[in-house]
Amino acid sequence: MKVLVTGGAGYIGSITAEVLLAEGHEVIVFDNLSQGHRAAVPDDAVWVQGDLSEPSAIRRAMMAHRPEAVMHFAAKSLVGDSIVRPFAYLRDNVVEGLNLIEACVDSGVQRFILSSTANLFGAPGNAVIDEKAPIAPGSPYGESKWTLERALDWVSQTHDMRYAILRYFNAAGASAQRGEHHVPETHLIPLVLQVAAGQRDCMTVFGDDYDTPDGTCIRDYIHVLDLAAAHLLALGAIETDNCTYHLGNGGGFSVRQVIETARTVTGRRIPEAIGQRRPGDPPRLVANSDKIRRELGWQPQFGELEQIVSSAWQWHQAFPKGYEG
Repeated sequence: MKVLVTGGAGYIGSITAEVLLAEGHEVIVFDNLSQGHRAAVPDDAVWVQGDLSEPSAIRRAMMAHRPEAVMHFAAKSLVGDSIVRPFAYLRDNVVEGLNLIEACVDSGVQRFILSSTANLFGAPGNAVIDEKAPIAPGSPYGESKWTLERALDWVSQTHDMRYAILRYFNAAGASAQRGEHHVPETHLIPLVLQVAAGQRDCMTVFGDDYDTPDGTCIRDYIHVLDLAAAHLLALGAIETDNCTYHLGNGGGFSVRQVIETARTVTGRRIPEAIGQRRPGDPPRLVANSDKIRRELGWQPQFGELEQIVSSAWQWHQAFPKGYEG
């Protein structure tokens, strides 16, 4: 199948493009490089530099390459930043997503997979969150994703489009050639590994007084290759129906557990300091992924935290400057 991947120069998008190509699909990467890296785009992918804020650019790409499906990763995605700059998220993520969806309708693209988020659930009361949990976005970022989810449902009802919504619970890890390189970096595992590599002096733990066993936030980490595999399964599933799935390992790890695992994997000292809580951070977010396991047979291949951290460390060691080196 010919698949247009927006945000395909970014972390999850580039690795999903890599997996799509390995499975024999054709890939068109559409990215404005505001957050991604040209060097992350697989060589065998068709490269289109364009901006989702420009409907004409999207339509040109659609007309030139005639994709049969779209995977939409491109977005501003920092929870804390969205609280500081709500309009940038509520406006840009929503308008750019709608521009893309409308271009799909106009071009006859009938399959759409949306990268969504666990931040739809704010501070949930349940320890493990399934697809029936009540929606209560925890930030403007979460709200922007929920708006696009609703838009896809309406477009499916009014036009011939099928969709899959995949809600992620902390993607992490790396493939052999591609990994996590954000500027600035805000994600826990690459930050911890930067300390281990001597690129940062200390790891700041944002709050140690949460209602968790060790006082630090608990998250459900999923290896990025397992995440990419779920996208391929969803691509097949929407041949017949719309679907929404949660993606995680079903267990949680605290910030301190991640730091201790990184110390074990790297054999390095990782000093830590306690900082203030970040706005919008719930104490615990853990996915119930039973639905996608049951319906699509999805089974994470890299479920152990040590596997995830090890793959990220191997990539960091091979590419110490990320895509800049």
